[in-house]
Amino acid sequence: MQKKVTTSFLSACLLIVTGAFFQSCKSQNENKQTEGKVKYVIPDSIRKTLVIDTVSVGKLENSLTLTGKVAFNDDHVVKLYPMVSGNIQDIKVMLGDYVQEGQVLAVIKSSEMAGFSNDLVNAETNLRVAKKNMDATQDMFTSGLASQKDLLAAQAAYEQAKSELSRINRVLKINGGNTQGEFIVKAPISGFIVEKFVTNNMAIRADNSTNLFTISDLKNVWVQANVYESNIELVHTGDPVNVTTLAYPNKVFKGKIDKIMNVLDPSNKVMKMRVVLPNEGYLLKPEMFASVTVTNSENKNSMYVPLRALIFDHSQYFVLVYHGEGNADIVPVQKLSAIGDKVYLTGGVKPGDRLIGSNALQIYDQLNN
Repeated sequence: MQKKVTTSFLSACLLIVTGAFFQSCKSQNENKQTEGKVKYVIPDSIRKTLVIDTVSVGKLENSLTLTGKVAFNDDHVVKLYPMVSGNIQDIKVMLGDYVQEGQVLAVIKSSEMAGFSNDLVNAETNLRVAKKNMDATQDMFTSGLASQKDLLAAQAAYEQAKSELSRINRVLKINGGNTQGEFIVKAPISGFIVEKFVTNNMAIRADNSTNLFTISDLKNVWVQANVYESNIELVHTGDPVNVTTLAYPNKVFKGKIDKIMNVLDPSNKVMKMRVVLPNEGYLLKPEMFASVTVTNSENKNSMYVPLRALIFDHSQYFVLVYHGEGNADIVPVQKLSAIGDKVYLTGGVKPGDRLIGSNALQIYDQLNN
């Protein structure tokens, strides 16, 4: 019996000693792991050139990028239609040419113009005859050989002949004033020939629905953008916009929304909006594709930081909050919107916090390691 008690006591002691040994080994391993994991401190070589940004507060701005194209400014476009029927004899301009107001664009040989010229000759002849008759009747009336009724009739005939000549001259002036049977097509404004639908020896009719030329000064142009139904509430008349094109990807054309059409196109279910842009140097050409970015402000404030301070990793945005002495922490944030190099965000930081704005990705990787 005493032997069994002794054996049990020894076994219990052995278990206690073994447990203490393993616990000691475990504590030593944990201490080694803790000692091996040292928090990254930004070295002096990086700290010397470190850029520090501050979390600021301002009006929350939204941006929306739309597709569109450059178009003529319809308020500065003139379409020229034939006033008479005839044959095109001499086209003096080509598509894309710049023309001055009053410059001859083409000559139309027209039987109608020849008829107007003949009417002018007849009217001038009739006026001369009526003048002679009136003068002769006046002399006869003075001598008592003609009645007052005859004199009044002669005077009325003269006035009618004068009125007819005036009418014919006005008709000729409206049609170019040429008396050689030709209609001279002239530019009513200065600008570019942006459309041309005629060739030499082409027969035209006065009732033709197709214009001969289209002239636009192109000093300013329209940019028409497509707004989808889900984005209608984000655009307003007067909102500032930035326009870029494929031809000039690094140049931004600034303007404002001039008009919103307020109806949806039934074919593609988009609403059209219009921006009027000055066109210095005639860089913008009609039918160019354009990217239109609309910005506007909301009636609430939000924190914002420079874009360079933001890091995106594993579907999450982060910033590095700097505490000084080379110490920084990784803080997750939620992005609200971005305007240029300004990013609006929420969560994780507070106004006045200092953020690392240079070498952020390198420091982020080191902190994670």
